[in-house]
Amino acid sequence: MASATSFYEFKTKDKKGQEYPLSQHQGKVILAVNTASKCGFTPQFGGLESLWKKIQANEQYKNDFVILGFPCNQFNNQDPGSNEQIQEFCQLNYGVTFPVLGKTDVNGSNAEPVWEWMKAEKPGMMGLKRIKWNFEKFLIGRDGKVVNRWASLTSPEKLEADILRELEKPKPTKAGL
Repeated sequence: MASATSFYEFKTKDKKGQEYPLSQHQGKVILAVNTASKCGFTPQFGGLESLWKKIQANEQYKNDFVILGFPCNQFNNQDPGSNEQIQEFCQLNYGVTFPVLGKTDVNGSNAEPVWEWMKAEKPGMMGLKRIKWNFEKFLIGRDGKVVNRWASLTSPEKLEADILRELEKPKPTKAGL
């Protein structure tokens, strides 16, 4: 989908391997994160869950924000489990309630098209169009455009102001979507 202009034009796979159209989140602010269960950054699941719960607790925004976890095993084999094992790990160890989708590739010839699109829309440092490590984060605005990108070192807690700024923006009209 090289001609895609919006995050919401893509489909991926859910934790059961079923098609997961990202259009179901159209008009919402999305934080897309490539995750891993056995990484030094894995504790960020806790920070992501706290951020998710905090924003969900705000009546004004609770239906307008989604975190999507995209498990990935491309970095030192740090998410080798099955989709079921990954789900169980996230829930048991971090109480994750935000959607964690099916395992995917974010780089290379088998990279999920939505990840190829996000990397092209918001390249990393020095213009690199690849994901360097687990827990890189992309903020998608209500219009489906990439607003910002953060490296693994950026903790979820540091993203709150940017997310709230996006949530404050007016919702697009049907014609604007």
